[in-house]
This record gives sequence, C-alpha cells and structure tokens, in this order.
Amino acid sequence: MSLSRLFPFLCLSFILGIFLNSLGILAPYLLMGGGLILGIFLISVFWKYQKSVAVGLCFLFLVWGIWWHHWAVSEIHYPEEREVTFTGFVAAEPDIRDEKTILTIKEVEPRSIKGKILVTVGRYPEYQYGDKLRITGEIKAPHVFEDFNYREYLAKDGIYSVMYYPQVEYLGKDVRGLTSNIYEKILRFKDKLRENIYRNLSPPQSSILGAMVLGDKRRMPDDLKEKLNAVGLRHITAISGMHVTILSVVLMQLLMGIGFWRGQAFYFTLLFLILFIIMVGLPPSAVRAGLMAGSFLLAQKIGRPSSGFRLVILAAALMLAFNPLLLRWDVGFQLSFLAVLGIIFLSPRLKWWLRKVPEQNFINLRSILAMTLSAQVFTLPILILNFGRVSLLAPLSNILVLPFLPFILGLGFLTGLAGIIWQPLGWIFSWPAWLLLTYVVKIIEWFSSFPLALISF
Repeated sequence: MSLSRLFPFLCLSFILGIFLNSLGILAPYLLMGGGLILGIFLISVFWKYQKSVAVGLCFLFLVWGIWWHHWAVSEIHYPEEREVTFTGFVAAEPDIRDEKTILTIKEVEPRSIKGKILVTVGRYPEYQYGDKLRITGEIKAPHVFEDFNYREYLAKDGIYSVMYYPQVEYLGKDVRGLTSNIYEKILRFKDKLRENIYRNLSPPQSSILGAMVLGDKRRMPDDLKEKLNAVGLRHITAISGMHVTILSVVLMQLLMGIGFWRGQAFYFTLLFLILFIIMVGLPPSAVRAGLMAGSFLLAQKIGRPSSGFRLVILAAALMLAFNPLLLRWDVGFQLSFLAVLGIIFLSPRLKWWLRKVPEQNFINLRSILAMTLSAQVFTLPILILNFGRVSLLAPLSNILVLPFLPFILGLGFLTGLAGIIWQPLGWIFSWPAWLLLTYVVKIIEWFSSFPLALISF
C-alpha cells in the first residue's frame, strides 16, 4: 500500500482515537495498552505483509489519538474560588458589548493561574490588545448551565478561569515579539475599517456588514438574529466553517462563471480567504475553516475532486493535533468538517438530480443550490442536536442571497478602505453596498414573516 493511500487511514485512526477518548466511557490506559501491543505485534511479526503493517500503523495512530486527547484533558486545571491579585496582559481582541467588555487575560506574574482568564469589566474605560493590567478580584471556574456547558466551551480555547467586575489598574502596553506587533497593527487597521463601515451605513445594514466583514456579530440586535435563524441565513453573519466553506466555493464558481480559469479562480479565492481571515482577527474557528476550505479548493484546482476527502481529513487531523479538544467541544469544528464532506460527496449527486435546473453563467444556480443543500443535509444532525431548530426556507433564501455575498464583502472592504483614504470616497462605495444589503434585509424580513419558517425540535 502506497503512502498516499495509507496516509488518510492514519489520519482517520488518529481522529478516531481522539473521538473514543472524548466519549469518556472507555478506560484509556487499557485501550492504549491493548492498541499499542496489537500494533507492534502486527508490524514486527507480519512485517512482510503490507496490509498487516498498515493495520498495525493504524492501531499506533489510534493509540496516539487516545493519549493526545487524554493528555490535553489532564492539563485542564480549574481554580478554587478565591481572591487573587495578578498582573497580566490582554491576549486577544476585547469583546465589546453594550454595557460591558470581556477581556481574555494571560497572566504574567506571579504565574499561579493555569490557562487564560476571561475577565468581565465595565464598558469604560476601554482596553486594547496588549494592555498590561493589574487585576484584583474573585477568580472562579466557569459555570456549567443546565443546557450549555460553558466550562467546556471555554476550555477548548485554553480558558479555565473567569472573573466578574474586578478592580483593574492600567500599567501600560505589553506587546512582545514580531507576531504580537503585527497582530496589534492589524487590530488597529480593523478598528479604522469598523469606524468607516458604521459611519457610512445605518442599521440593520451596518450590523450585517460588520458581522460579515469584521466578525462583529455582537452588535446585531436580538430580533435580527432571530429572523436570520428563521430563514436559515445566520451563517452569513458568523465566522464559521459552514460560512467560509460555502462562501469560498461559491466565489470560486462565480469567478469561473465570468471567465476565469480554474487556476486563476483558485488563487483569487485563496487570496480573498487569507485577507478575510486576517481581517476578522485570526480566530481559531476562521483559521480552521479556511484551512478546510482551502484544502477542498486545492483539490478542485489540481483537477482531482476525489482528493478532496484526503485533504479535508488531513486538515482535520492537523487541527486536532494542535488542539484535540475541538472534536467534541467545538460545534464550529463539527459543522465545518461536515459541510465540506457534504459538498464533496453529496453535491455532485445533487447536481445530477438537479440537471433540469438552468445553469446560468453569472450565478451558477445549479451549483449554488447543490452546494447549499448538501452542506445543510450533512450538518443537519449537529444543528438539531445543539440548537434544536431547522429552517424550512433555508434552501430558497440561500439561493437568493449567496450569489451576492462576494460582492457585499468586496464592497464592504472597499467602503472601509476608501473611507480611510478619503471619507467621501468611502461614502460613495457604501451606496452599492447599502443597495445589496437592503435587498438581503428585505429577503430576511419577508421570509421570516412566514409562520412555518422555523421548526423547533
């Protein structure tokens, strides 16, 4: 068996090991010991037989996955509730809300707290990435709610502690290293884009564009979020795997539809994905989704769609090698993984079943419909399990909205960039963006008025 054929099985074995240990119902040491003995036995005794060696290697990778997840869980240490004073710096972009700000703090000294700390402070004064702070308050483990495990949700990002409204003293800047300096400049540039977008557009258009371009979904009003859920368009405002995957593939199809070669469309789409992920602040979810979407696009570029599955499995294994807690505790990881698999396996069949649907040169109606349906079919179990709601109008609303997403994003970037250069120029670019966003808003309002738009389970 060649390495190219064996490698996907090794990645799948590694993922399976993480999955088995994440269930928490098996004895990890017994399973690791048995798998290790069996793997070494097959490789050493039957080394002349390629299939036996391949199976033995799969057992070793299975053991690796079990051990890797077991070790990651063992590194999680939740604090006892107590009063603490420590010095730390803001390690991520602040989550600014109407009446409060949530800061991700990395302790500098005395280094007595394991992991990062999620600190909730007042709306003012404002803090920025890299600010050095002295914090005094009550530290505790994240709460576990009846219908939501907030503790696991934070643990996957290395956050094991929370604090609510402590005393905070500003000590200056603490930006260290080239990467941190670059990231700080990116966040400053993002703030300038945000300022121009919200200055040139009014709600709800500005809140939708801010969520799509900058990841500012917190600024959207609750009633708009409910309407987006009802019509199955919430993914266009969330930096999720489903969003990035569908958006990148649709953009690829649009570019090919207007005359670009596959290779040219691939590079343009890849460049767009890189810029988009940087602009939203390089969150893990966007990086993961971009890696998976880029893998699938690469398979299309080299003319080997069948290689898409191998590339996606490789992307998933790489992400889990970096953070094995994503598989069980990150719904975004599950959605992005399943959305790409749906596009790979189900989309070609749907295209054949929808062969009577006209394939226009501009919007590629058949391809968009097939990709939307295939992604939603594969992600449906996860959506029902975690959110308990399904939109019946999602296929139709996505057909009407998805073709315009690349143009909305492009005009959104232009509005922000042009406004930085010259404010009236940004205002000019905001007009076509406002027109397209108004169309999206009308679709959302009209479809959400249907009584059976959203079914709850």
